Amino acid sequence: MIPLQALRDDPDHFRRGAELKHEAAPVDEILELDVRARRLRNEVESAQAERRRASSAIRGAPTDEQRTQLAELKTRMQSGEAELGELEGRIQSLLLYVPNPPHESAPIGPDDSGNVPIRTWGEPPHFDFEPRPHFELGDRLGIFDFERAAKISGTRFAILRGEGARLQRALIAWMLDVATREHGYTEILPPYLVRRECMVGTAQLPKFEDDAYRTDDDLFLVPTAEVPVTNLYREEILDGADLPICHVAYTACWRREAGAAGKDTRGYIRLHQFDKVEMVRFTHPETSLDELELLTHQAESLLQRLGIHCRVLAMCTGDMGFAQWKKYDVEAWAPGMQRWLEVSSCSVFGDFQARRANIRYRPAAGERPRFVHTLNGSGLAVPRVLDAVLETYQREDGSVDVPEPLRYYMGGVDRLVPPGA
Repeated sequence: MIPLQALRDDPDHFRRGAELKHEAAPVDEILELDVRARRLRNEVESAQAERRRASSAIRGAPTDEQRTQLAELKTRMQSGEAELGELEGRIQSLLLYVPNPPHESAPIGPDDSGNVPIRTWGEPPHFDFEPRPHFELGDRLGIFDFERAAKISGTRFAILRGEGARLQRALIAWMLDVATREHGYTEILPPYLVRRECMVGTAQLPKFEDDAYRTDDDLFLVPTAEVPVTNLYREEILDGADLPICHVAYTACWRREAGAAGKDTRGYIRLHQFDKVEMVRFTHPETSLDELELLTHQAESLLQRLGIHCRVLAMCTGDMGFAQWKKYDVEAWAPGMQRWLEVSSCSVFGDFQARRANIRYRPAAGERPRFVHTLNGSGLAVPRVLDAVLETYQREDGSVDVPEPLRYYMGGVDRLVPPGA
């Protein structure tokens, strides 16, 4: 959340930040309400002071005139306090709609056309045949079942069968092991349902409520493990000596994809339910931009170890997102579809999420607490990585080689073959 004082001090900074992100931020309305609230607060405080003076002036039993005066002052105070409470509540609600202004190093651009390639790893695989997209390979291998998934749950759901389900499980286990054994993360297995305030804390709400799945008792299915893991420390003061705190979590994720009608309707790409491994970091403000570089390298290294052609993009202001301060996307090349697939978004939020969730740290004993900086990045989004694996390692006969890092997790299986082959 944007601090109100910062908005008062430099409203043009937040107007410009919203403009760069194509957001309609209610900056002017907040400032108008704030002027009214401060004026009303002065009136309430004046009435309180006047009532104290009137009370102290009474000697003995109050007269009828004095009682009337005190009652009128009390009514003014109560009315003013009630109105002030409403104004301040409205201001706090509107502040939730002010986006995080992008960091000065983020490229300025209108949409995804303004994203800037930073680096590329590997080369696109070359085939002596026409490579197939993953959904055709999956049909041959018998590992996808979209029709029965639709019968059970509707469109944009998928069932994985046999070695396909095993391959997805292998990817998840391998990603978690790399994060915990090599990159220093502590694994978390969080709940899949979270309270509304947790969604607000990570800025999924109120802006993206239409994309979320909500239960009748106002719990939300997690759109990403970022939500429960970031909120582990909501309303807490951490020891600065413990930073950075680094967690990794696997969860299923649920999104309505309300704003993505007609996109990627075929194949194992854009689903209402999907698996993801998420990395979350809580850091000192002074190091958070360096931590973003580290986080991004950790995400892309997974694709490199799988032997998948990949690239990193610096996201421009118009394609960055509501809460991000700075953001990189990591994309995997899918040779069968001849396109890049986003498999990780690595973001630093500054103290934007920490203010909403009230996550602070104490730099040293006796020092005043400060807000942490939060970061997260997919490590990785599993369905699209599985797609890239299938398309990268396919053979002309429809079989698919298993990348070497996953073979241990596949029980030594080194190739997926069509039934009857």
